[in-house]
Amino acid sequence: MTAVPATAADPVGFRAWPRWVRWSAYGGVVVVLLLVAALVAGVLVVRYSYPETDGEIVVRGLESEVTVLRDASGIPQIYAGNSHDLFYAQGFVQAQDRFFEMDVRRHTTAGRLSELFGESTLDVDKTIRTMGWRRVAEQEVSRLTPETQSYLDAFSEGVNAYIRDHTPSEMSLEYTLLARTGLDYQVEDWTAVDSLAWLKAMAWDLRGNMAEEVERGLLSGARTRADIATLFPPYPYRRHRPIVDQGAVVDGVFEQDATGGGTRKPSRPPLGAAAQRALERVDATLDAMPRMLGGADGGSEVDGIGSNAWVVDGDHTTTGKPILANDPHMGVSVPGVWYQMGLHCTRLTKECPFDVSGFTFAGFPGVVIGHNQQIAWGFTNLGPDVVDLYLEKVTGKTALYDGRRRPMGMRDEVIEVLGRDEPFRFTVRSTRHGPLLSDVDRQLSTVGANAPAGARPPARGNGYAVAMSWTALTPGTSADAVFGFDRATSWQRFREAARDLQVPSQNLVYADRAGNIGYQAPGRIPIRKSGNTGDYPARGWLPADDWTGQYVPFAALPSVLNPADGFVATANQAVTDPDYPYYLGDSWAYGYRSQRVVDLLQTKPKLSVADMSRVQLDTRNGFAPTFVQYLLRIFLPSQYLAGGQRLLQGWDFRQDMQSAAAAYYNAVWRKTLDLTFHDELKEATWPDGGGRWFEVMRRLLAQPDSPWWDDVRTDGVIEGRDDILSEAMGQARDELVRLQARRAVDWTWGHQHRLDLQNQTVGQSRSRLVRALFNRNGYQVGGGGEIVDATSWNAAGDDYRVTAAPSMRMVVSLDDLDASRWVNLTGASGHAFDEHYVDQTDLWVQGRTLAWPFGRRQVEAATEDTLTLVPESAG
Repeated sequence: MTAVPATAADPVGFRAWPRWVRWSAYGGVVVVLLLVAALVAGVLVVRYSYPETDGEIVVRGLESEVTVLRDASGIPQIYAGNSHDLFYAQGFVQAQDRFFEMDVRRHTTAGRLSELFGESTLDVDKTIRTMGWRRVAEQEVSRLTPETQSYLDAFSEGVNAYIRDHTPSEMSLEYTLLARTGLDYQVEDWTAVDSLAWLKAMAWDLRGNMAEEVERGLLSGARTRADIATLFPPYPYRRHRPIVDQGAVVDGVFEQDATGGGTRKPSRPPLGAAAQRALERVDATLDAMPRMLGGADGGSEVDGIGSNAWVVDGDHTTTGKPILANDPHMGVSVPGVWYQMGLHCTRLTKECPFDVSGFTFAGFPGVVIGHNQQIAWGFTNLGPDVVDLYLEKVTGKTALYDGRRRPMGMRDEVIEVLGRDEPFRFTVRSTRHGPLLSDVDRQLSTVGANAPAGARPPARGNGYAVAMSWTALTPGTSADAVFGFDRATSWQRFREAARDLQVPSQNLVYADRAGNIGYQAPGRIPIRKSGNTGDYPARGWLPADDWTGQYVPFAALPSVLNPADGFVATANQAVTDPDYPYYLGDSWAYGYRSQRVVDLLQTKPKLSVADMSRVQLDTRNGFAPTFVQYLLRIFLPSQYLAGGQRLLQGWDFRQDMQSAAAAYYNAVWRKTLDLTFHDELKEATWPDGGGRWFEVMRRLLAQPDSPWWDDVRTDGVIEGRDDILSEAMGQARDELVRLQARRAVDWTWGHQHRLDLQNQTVGQSRSRLVRALFNRNGYQVGGGGEIVDATSWNAAGDDYRVTAAPSMRMVVSLDDLDASRWVNLTGASGHAFDEHYVDQTDLWVQGRTLAWPFGRRQVEAATEDTLTLVPESAG
């Protein structure tokens, strides 16, 4: 990180840091950690916060003893006699391993980062307070079933038992460092709301097409509708099959064997230049938001936040029973997004029905993805259109709607800010469509002053504000769904639980030991009065642009049990064919990953657990066969320039870590996008190189004289396709000489495509020593964006660094659950230098997995540490 000059107002130069650093770096407090590091780098101090994993701990609030068995990777399996003790122990154990991460997460979701980090995180807090994540979570508690509420409360009791018996410095090294800076911090008790608020963070990162809605709006001021359509091509249904390619809605119910469909209304027209300016400011504000599900990129969706999940029935497996695989793609960080564990009632009863193992989030009870004794399930992001931005004509405390001035909702917010004598106070204003995001920043208080907005728009005056409608801002019951999945033992009960999964909407892949496989699309997906209207921002004063207040009925959402072809494959592609009558969205991945998975699943008559793992590691680039044929036609005038081109001859299009051809190909791809689009698009809309751009370029390459090829910066010269490709190949050759070696055969893709695991708090310090304490960087990996092994990178960025990746991998064998496999991106521990901090990363990089014991006997055989939690009354 380049040092920045200090000023009297900003003594550490913090405000000049990139936004993705500023949100999580603790402001001026952290940078003095260089002076502190020497005091804390010793082994004794580092180990001070490590959890106690062997022996006995007496705790208050348990009803009976609980056993916690940990294997060689530190993964806990908890055994308890009742549900209260089970979730109590889960809270205690998660706090042992990850409390600092949990604490930062709850400060984030409550809009309270500035209490710890000062002015630098105030914009993030203002945005989250404006949306009111925690306020919504507070309202959700009473909507949950009594059982779910009791599980959340028991989990909180366990966390608080840990907090009560540990000082901050005993909880985490990060607290020790903060204490050395003079920060006086008292840890607050954990509550059920702290857990529920994390679901809003999940929903934020998986919110669908909001970034594309903003991008279309930004483009519409300077580009024609035809130009914009070129950059947002339709889904290629003829080449890439959707998830569900059968069935129809009949009398409001999706029937998988029915035929027929419906029609949808067209989208709204694009906006003009002034609306573009408004959205540009909003986009900048949202870009300052942290990425919740790992990583340090801003809040706008980027290629890579997705997942793969598939299931194959017993007729097509070597075991004779289904096999299910899942690898969610999320931002990269340390600690990783997921936390592995098992939750086991020692005797299954109606009161204690849990025997489940898998992946959850630190700070959230239950298991989110995994399997129990009868079923297994996986998630991929459905990506529905659940967010709309509205231009609002605001005057004073009113907003225009249906020809009348309507009073806006008002509420005051107070944010405590480290380093300020007085808290920051502001007023959140809301229209019927939602909170005004344009109030988050002073620059956004009067936006859209000249926005074209259809026929006879209201007088512009000081301009239009921007409001956000988002399904996650309505209290829901998604927490009920998690516990419903954990205790479901059949397809019917699984679907009943799925009904409660309202936000975020996920593609659910299912299998059970009875031999069934299935797919279910859940979620709260709005029905709009004007049909498909989510492509561009709406006009808030027109009732015709409203949502109806109803959602796509659960019974009408796509669902398939035991499809005839024997498998279900999801990778964020289109959910259904175009005849489906409801508008779910259209910002799907373009099917390059999903179709590759489908093709691989059909290469063998019988697939094993090992075969499934090999599919997860596939690195073939589905667009490369198209692009390479054009690159090989280009005449390069020297042996030096042709050195890279020769690598493409006979290349198998796989982007393995050692591939020289993949290194060159991706450099050419990046340069081609740069030379084609950077001259005509604003930086906020530069291509990230993901799957949408595969489809854009597929069409554009067939048009050698398209105006897009011309570089408008070269006066008097009109470039064509081959000119741009030739220049891109030359620039790529030069870049790889600088980055790697002069001889093309010495290049490797892994050398430039590196995975950096960074701690998103103190790991962002400008102190090299502090960064070394917490970050683990430099892993060379294969794969790439919109490849099954989805180690995405941003072609609009400065390098080829991984921005999102498979956050875990799991393969579940329904024939023998103990034959299942799993691996996490990092490890169980959030404590730097703990042996389980990143002990699974090397396995993950090598494409290996861990054994996943489930039965009590198998778990005990793998146990290395045994901890008994003893009730205080028995101590």
